[in-house]
Amino acid sequence: MKLPLLLPLLLALPLLAPAQKATPAPENLLQYAHPLVGTQKMGHTYPGATVPFGMVQLSPDTDTLSYELNGKYNPDIYKYCAGYNYDDKTIVGFSHTHFSGTGHSDLGDFLLMPTTGPLQLNPGTADRPQGGFRSAYSHKNEVAEPGYYKILLDDHRILAELTATTRVGLHQYTFPDREPAHIILDMMAGIYNYPDKNVWSYARIENDSTVTGYRQTTGWGRTRTVYFAMQFSKRFKSYGAKKFDPKQTYRGFWGRFDQTRNWPEQAGRQLRLHFDFDTAPSEKILIKFALSPVSSAGALANMQAELPGWNFNATKQQAQQLWQQELARVTIQTPVRADKENFYTALYHASLGPTIYQDVDGQYRGLDQQTHRAEGFTNYTTFSLWDTYRALHPWLNLTQPRRNADMVNSMLAHFDQSAEHMLPVWSHHANENWCMSGYHSVSVIADAVINGAIPRDQAWRALHACVTTARHRWYDGLGDYIDHGYVPDARSGTSVSTTLEFAYDDWCIERLAYYIGEAVYDGGPVSTEFQARATNWQNVFDARIGFMRPRAAPAATGQAPGPFRPKFDVLSTNGQGFIEGNAWNYSLFVPHDPAGLIARLGGPARFVPHLDSLFTMPLPDRFFAETEDITREGIIGGYVHGNEPAHHVAYLYNYAGQPHKTQAQVRNILACQYHPSPDGLGGNDDCGQMSAWYLFSALGFYPVAPASGQYALGSPLVHGAVLHLDNGKEFIIRVKNQSPKNVYVQRVSLNGQPLTQPLLAQSEVVKGGTLEFVMGAKPARK
Repeated sequence: MKLPLLLPLLLALPLLAPAQKATPAPENLLQYAHPLVGTQKMGHTYPGATVPFGMVQLSPDTDTLSYELNGKYNPDIYKYCAGYNYDDKTIVGFSHTHFSGTGHSDLGDFLLMPTTGPLQLNPGTADRPQGGFRSAYSHKNEVAEPGYYKILLDDHRILAELTATTRVGLHQYTFPDREPAHIILDMMAGIYNYPDKNVWSYARIENDSTVTGYRQTTGWGRTRTVYFAMQFSKRFKSYGAKKFDPKQTYRGFWGRFDQTRNWPEQAGRQLRLHFDFDTAPSEKILIKFALSPVSSAGALANMQAELPGWNFNATKQQAQQLWQQELARVTIQTPVRADKENFYTALYHASLGPTIYQDVDGQYRGLDQQTHRAEGFTNYTTFSLWDTYRALHPWLNLTQPRRNADMVNSMLAHFDQSAEHMLPVWSHHANENWCMSGYHSVSVIADAVINGAIPRDQAWRALHACVTTARHRWYDGLGDYIDHGYVPDARSGTSVSTTLEFAYDDWCIERLAYYIGEAVYDGGPVSTEFQARATNWQNVFDARIGFMRPRAAPAATGQAPGPFRPKFDVLSTNGQGFIEGNAWNYSLFVPHDPAGLIARLGGPARFVPHLDSLFTMPLPDRFFAETEDITREGIIGGYVHGNEPAHHVAYLYNYAGQPHKTQAQVRNILACQYHPSPDGLGGNDDCGQMSAWYLFSALGFYPVAPASGQYALGSPLVHGAVLHLDNGKEFIIRVKNQSPKNVYVQRVSLNGQPLTQPLLAQSEVVKGGTLEFVMGAKPARK
């Protein structure tokens, strides 16, 4: 049989590969992350340029109010915790350090402002910006993206653009015309500023384009020193300085020199410098501004290592690539754009801090004010632990356990350097602020150890730090707490909330001790000691009224507890024994023993209506007007989502056999408390805690008690998601029948196996796998 003539020809041709589908480019997630969210009302976030967890947080500041007014606290300063307020109409400059979402503040170091025309070295006022170097601006000319910020300064007609690396801020100013141009370095400006906050400032003109120096401040961080190195892309033609110091008793012999013009060394408490240029129309001047916790030489080394060139667009692109990688740790599916914007904005906020605090060579200033080198870890600062132990650190422990382990090691280094031998309470920039209550580092540490981020053989060091911290009798009523089982009313204005927080932290220590298998440590059986201390919450529970309540000290140690305070208001946040909360919210703060709490409140049949009433009660304005960081928008009934103590409360229905009520309330909170707008947060973001709550809850689970190894299930908002874990595994979330009305979970399975309890083991999540929810419009029968 002869082959057809065409067949030999076909056989001689190379084989064609089957058609391949083109791999789609990854979605640009930056379009959904909005840095302007939370910049107005109580969000207190900043919209500037930084990279994930960056040491430099370069951002515009819209005013420079003083912390004090006529010798008293100035309440308007609260609007400027992050330096930027969306409602303001002027910008006073761009500074390099900021907090995101805090209810107290500091920083705002090294403010730069470009100007044209006659030199002005005062900032002017918001109602008359032309009287100083500040400028009016319009949101129509404002662009804020992860890693990039742009604004047109109307009064100077200068286009300002900002981007950053981890330790270096990069400014690009485009000047309008051929006229005198100035760049002002304000070393007086600061956030939560006041006349004697600046201890000392120093600047040294190294050459005609490079300046170095440092700034020392007191305040929230009472011994804070930040070093800098600044380099211009163009040589300045002249420079000068002006001191605004109060009259000094002794001034040395420096008065023989004219230090106001072209003098290469400047020092003082209140100091502003200016650098002068001749510019052509549309000429760009770039500035690299590097920070260091150690020295000006360290700042120069950081600059050379991270930003040796002058390519603004390439630096911006690099910063945004880092943000794309950070946001892509979780990919979600949803047809609702607002939900996607809320999710990735929350992930952006949750990736701003804690912040890296070391030079490129690993050197950093320690709590002992000495220079240290981080060996085997990256050193971090900005530990707002009263807030972030609840969800932010558990989020990092799940999605970035290696980074969270570095944060734990930073806390342990803090302990080693502490004169008081304490883990951090609220710390930043080599300072312990002692802000808020509890010792919540132990929660972060225990959660990291139990979930495998810290090796078991290193856990003994962690246990030692936790136990030592928790046995300090001098700290915050802890001696009375150890002796009596609670903090007495007369000892502390926040006696009840402090007792509740100690009890939870003590449970974390007991969990840590049990996990590593200790028997006797530091003179006693740790797990037994702290297991008993974890039950101390019961000592401030008044069963007659069903609320936690302040009580007097016993007549003597070992005797019966003292009486409860007779005059008591369960709704007030003022002087009732609680910090940033009232009895209604705080009486549900027993995250480590929800079954015990439910039993004390009369069992599920009485607990569920009690919890229902929290979300439905009418709360008169006077009860939240007493707290400056809460507005009506941050409250649902009497439930305060805008502050952290009740963040776990919606999940407590799970433990009372009513998971469908958890599901309904979680979806309600997600819808009411988060919006992609400048006033879109119902309370302070608090260094990412509010955002971390959203991330967990939108995915369908939440860490009610960090260090328990479990998540409580809720109601997912997403239609699907993939968590790309550090270990290379993927945890996939599938949601069937998702819709705004289908908020109730009908069935849930893990890797095909039905879950019979509304709980999810963290150890199962990190293995990778698939969690599948089936949703419906009515509560499931089971």
